[in-house]
Amino acid sequence: MRNKLMAAVIFPLALGQAGVTLAQSTVNAFQNTASGGGSQATSELFYMIQQLQGEVRRLKGETEEQRHLIERLQKQGRDRYIDLDQRILDLSEKLSEQAQAAPTSESAAEEGGSEKIREYRQPDAEEREAYQAIQDLIQKQKKYDEAISKLYEFIDTYPEGDLTVNAYYWLGEVYLAKPKPEQARQAFSIVATRYPDHRKAPDAVYKLGVALDKLDEQTEARQHMERVLKDYPDTGAAQLARKFLDSEGT
Repeated sequence: MRNKLMAAVIFPLALGQAGVTLAQSTVNAFQNTASGGGSQATSELFYMIQQLQGEVRRLKGETEEQRHLIERLQKQGRDRYIDLDQRILDLSEKLSEQAQAAPTSESAAEEGGSEKIREYRQPDAEEREAYQAIQDLIQKQKKYDEAISKLYEFIDTYPEGDLTVNAYYWLGEVYLAKPKPEQARQAFSIVATRYPDHRKAPDAVYKLGVALDKLDEQTEARQHMERVLKDYPDTGAAQLARKFLDSEGT
């Protein structure tokens, strides 16, 4: 969409420049002919000049309209981005408060309760295609800004699904790459707190520790690394967490 809009602006500008050049050459011809005394030719050239000037004015007007349209669309995109980003932050803070107030899994087990296994909604073909397109933006094209926008749209369009959790995780990964560790912390916190049984949870808890470390919150970073070792001991994330803790101890 953006490329089409830019083309719509550049094309009229090019025409406008061509019109100005042609008008100038016509003026020169008009002056030469006028000096030669050709009355009919002079009238025709004057008419052509008027037409060219009108065309230039029209093209300038269209260019201005296209510029305003692009600015309006950009503003709408920024507003949507900010709104979704705030929703992520609010959800992250809410889940953090719930986690602090909720009993631990060990306490629940002692009370005889059993933890229910969550069944995540499986994606259809369209959802998988949209997710893969985002992965291409991240992994192959390295278009992180566009990927962030698409991830927010994906989360908004396909809530509470298996790939939705992946989208939250990759949102954190892209923010780390930017680097924007605070936004990364928010995204990883959602996976770690709301979806602790998802396959992305071990990596999310580890990356949450990485984000906290980048924010100079070393104590909390270590706590999350220790949580990886405790809750997800037989994972690749646990190995990375152990390396992190070992390096901190040296």
